[in-house]
Amino acid sequence: MRAWPSALPVGLGVAVLWCGPATAHALSGEAGGFLSGFEHPIGGLDHVLAMVSVGIWGAQLGAPALWLLPVMFPVVMALGGFLGLIGVPLPGVEIGIALSALGLGAAILLQWRPPVAAALLVVSAFAIFHGHAHGTELPPGESGLLYSIGFVVATGCLHLLGITAGLVHRWAWGQRALQGAGAAVAIGGLFFLWNAVA
Repeated sequence: MRAWPSALPVGLGVAVLWCGPATAHALSGEAGGFLSGFEHPIGGLDHVLAMVSVGIWGAQLGAPALWLLPVMFPVVMALGGFLGLIGVPLPGVEIGIALSALGLGAAILLQWRPPVAAALLVVSAFAIFHGHAHGTELPPGESGLLYSIGFVVATGCLHLLGITAGLVHRWAWGQRALQGAGAAVAIGGLFFLWNAVA
C-alpha cells in the first residue's frame, strides 16, 4: 500500500498524455472549440510544466494554498484568455510564460514558503500570460466560450496532476524528489527564456 501515492502520479500522467491521440481529429463548431481549447495547454511543454508546478507548489505549501493556488490560476488565466480573445495586446507573453516555469520551478526547488497572499500574487501574474497566449490562438470559426472552457478544464487537470504528485511531500524522499523536479522545471524555464529572447 505504501507504493500507491507514488504510482498514482504515473497513472494520471499516462491518462493526461493519452488524451492527445484520443482527440487528435479536428472537429468543427462547438465540439471543436472545446477540444481545441483542451488540447492547447497540454500541447506545449512550457504550459504543462508551469501548470503542473502550480499544483506541486500548492501541495508543498499545504492548506489553504493547496486549493487556493489551483483555483486562482485558472480564474486569472481565463481573464488573460479573454484579453487575448478580444485583441488586447500584452507585451512579453512568451517571456512571461518562460519566467513562470523558471519561477515556479525555483519555488519548488527551494521549498519557498511565502505568505499565501504573496503566493497567490505570483501565480496570478503568471496566469495572465498563459491565458493571453491561449486566447490569441483561438482557431478561426470556433466558439471562443467553449475554447476558453476547454483550456480552463485542461489546466485544472494539470493542476490536479501536480497536486497528486505533490502528495509525496509528506516523506523525506518525496521532498527530495519534488526538489529535483523543481530543478528540472527551472532548467526548462531557462531554456524557454533563452528561446523567447533569442
